[in-house]
Amino acid sequence: MEIKNRKVLVTGADGFIGSHLVERLVEEGCQVKAFVFYNSFNSWGWLDTYSNGFMKEIEIFPGDVRDPNGVRKAVKDVNLVFHLAALIAIPFSYHSPDSYIDTNIKGTLNVLQACRDFDIERVIVTSTSEVYGTAQYVPIDESHPLQGQSPYSATKIAADKIAESFYRSFDLPVITARPFNTYGPRQSARAVLPTIITQLLSGGIEIKLGSLHPTRDLNYVRDICEGFIAIARSEQTIGKEINICSNKEISVGNLAQMLVDMINPEAAIINDEQRTRPGNSEVERLMGNNEKIKKLTGWNPDYTLDSGLKETIEWFKKKENLRRYKTKIYNV
Repeated sequence: MEIKNRKVLVTGADGFIGSHLVERLVEEGCQVKAFVFYNSFNSWGWLDTYSNGFMKEIEIFPGDVRDPNGVRKAVKDVNLVFHLAALIAIPFSYHSPDSYIDTNIKGTLNVLQACRDFDIERVIVTSTSEVYGTAQYVPIDESHPLQGQSPYSATKIAADKIAESFYRSFDLPVITARPFNTYGPRQSARAVLPTIITQLLSGGIEIKLGSLHPTRDLNYVRDICEGFIAIARSEQTIGKEINICSNKEISVGNLAQMLVDMINPEAAIINDEQRTRPGNSEVERLMGNNEKIKKLTGWNPDYTLDSGLKETIEWFKKKENLRRYKTKIYNV
C-alpha cells in the first residue's frame, strides 16, 4: 500500500510513540489527522512542542476513544488508521482497572466499528509485548501463549482478540502491531528508562528502582515508527500479529548501570519497595523474535542500544525537557 498523499488518522497522537509517528508520517507525505485526548486546557500533549510550521501540516481532532460518536467523526474520510490511544501504565492499572477496560477494550472496539462502517483500507491496532507475560521460551514469537499478568496486559489481550475477530468475521483489513519495550525522547516518567535518566540528570546519587533482574527487549522509538510504517505498506501483513523488536534482551539492573556509567558514575542504584510489582504480576523476561516482520516487510532496526540511549540522554539534558519530569516522586 502506498501511503504518500493518503489521509491517515493516528489515535493517541499526543503521546510518546504517537507524536513520533505523526512526525514520520508527515515526512512520508501523508495527510495526517491527529486524534488527541480532549481536555479543558486545550493541550495537545507532545504535539505542542512542535513548531507552528509543522503543526500547519496536520489536522488536530480533539476527542476521546471511549466515545463512539467522536471516533466515527474522526475516522470518516480517512484511508488508513493507526490506533495507538491507550492507558499503558501497569501500576496504575492495579489501581483503576475499570478505566483500562473502558479505554483499551471499548476504545479499540469503537475504532474497529468505525473503520468497518467506513471501509477503511488498512487498520493498524497497537498491541504490546506485555500480552505475552513472562517468557515461556525465547525469543518470543507471535505463537507464544498470551498471559494477562496485569489488568493492563489483560485489556490489551482483549483488544487484540477483538481486532482479530473483526478480521475473521468482517474481513476488516486489520494488522496487530506488537512493539516491545520502546524508549526515546518524550517517553513518560512512568517508564523505567526516563525514571533512571531524569534522576541522574537531576543530580541524584541514589537511583531508586523496583526489581532489577527482569529483562526487556529495548527498541528506539524511531525504529518502532519505521516498523509501523513498514507493516502498513506491506500487502503480506493483513490479518496478522507482528512483533516489532530487537531480538535482544538486557536486565533492568544492567540497563541502569549502563546509564549510570554514561551520566554519573558516582551514583548508586537502590531498590525501592514501593516500585516493586506484585510477584505474580511482574514480567520476568522479555526477548522478542523479529523474524516475521523482517520476512514480511524487510524492516530492520537502525539503532543500537548505545546509539539510541545517547540520543535519548541528549534530549533529556535540555532544560526545557527535563523540567517536565517530577523526579522526586514515584510516577505510577
